Amino acid sequence: MYDLASYAVSSKNSRGRHIREKPPLGRSEFQRDRDRIIHSTAFRRLEYKTQVFVNHEGDLFRTRLTHTLEVSQIGRSVARNLRLNEDLVEAIALAHDLGHTPFGHAGQDALNECMKNYGGFEHNLQSLRVVDVLEERYGAFDGLNLCFETREGILKHCTKKNAKSLGDVGERFLANQRPSLEAQLSNLADEIAYNNHDVDDGLRSGLITQEQLEEVVIFSRHLAMTKKQYPKILGRRLIQETVRRMINTLVTDLIKQSTANIASAKLSSLRAVLAAPCLISFSEKIRLEQQELKKFLHNNLYQHYQVTRMSNKAHHTVKTLFNMFSGNTRLLPPKYQAKSYQEKYQAIADYIAGMTDRYAIKEYRRLFIIEEN
Repeated sequence: MYDLASYAVSSKNSRGRHIREKPPLGRSEFQRDRDRIIHSTAFRRLEYKTQVFVNHEGDLFRTRLTHTLEVSQIGRSVARNLRLNEDLVEAIALAHDLGHTPFGHAGQDALNECMKNYGGFEHNLQSLRVVDVLEERYGAFDGLNLCFETREGILKHCTKKNAKSLGDVGERFLANQRPSLEAQLSNLADEIAYNNHDVDDGLRSGLITQEQLEEVVIFSRHLAMTKKQYPKILGRRLIQETVRRMINTLVTDLIKQSTANIASAKLSSLRAVLAAPCLISFSEKIRLEQQELKKFLHNNLYQHYQVTRMSNKAHHTVKTLFNMFSGNTRLLPPKYQAKSYQEKYQAIADYIAGMTDRYAIKEYRRLFIIEEN
């Protein structure tokens, strides 16, 4: 293990677990967290949950699982360069999307609408709920009993109203404090992964074109560099090389700018991180280029009429399932029926949020379509 910086999270300065356990043998506390996440049911489901394209639309498009692995890889690389806790960053990255609904953001928006009178729905909160409550793997406790710092990193955003009910992990939102540098890093690794890989998937799908992207500064600059070095490459190889270079630029800039920020803040301990401003960041130039790319993807890919059509189907499916279960909880599987006696709408939200894309489609058919053999 490389030497951690004095302001990095470690097993020694961790706030620990809700339920105390014997220290793990042959691995750190955060390696144990990572391993528990990888072996969880919710992690396996990520293979069949949407990133942008619904799971059945093609084998080569990214899923929540492949996206999660890409975030983890980027996060680990940056963490090692900044002497932060690589195992913690990996654990946060692997768990950050565990609470995502089927059908990506369309599914989340639909479920949030359904839950608006019952506390709403937000996938970061649901990811925390998965690791704190919903996973059923251990005899001694519900959930995975992860370390505080892993749970803190999973909860990227939270309203003050929700923070009040979350105990220790909600404290920073009430006190206006920052999370660990590892949590800050995981958030930007997520942004690097989904922006650049959505470029790749968007081009592969044909919903956006190379000519359109050449109007975006960060893409056009790296495309020109690629063509200059490799004038004969075309097609997929040209795109892959361009995207690879974009990711490298972003990662390199993130390391350089964050190193400067940390040095300027003169951090000496983890406690100092909490009171400091956000220190893991891009340079201003790269931040603005990232914003331009994100805006382009929103306008040209996420709002493309073919994506909108699929999103509309997804919205209808989630909302119809929710309304049907709300009207008759006996349609729920026995496990969720039992939970619905105490928290009816939360039990329904847990059931739907845990579905994969294809399971949600099958459940819709089972409930609403009579099929002849």
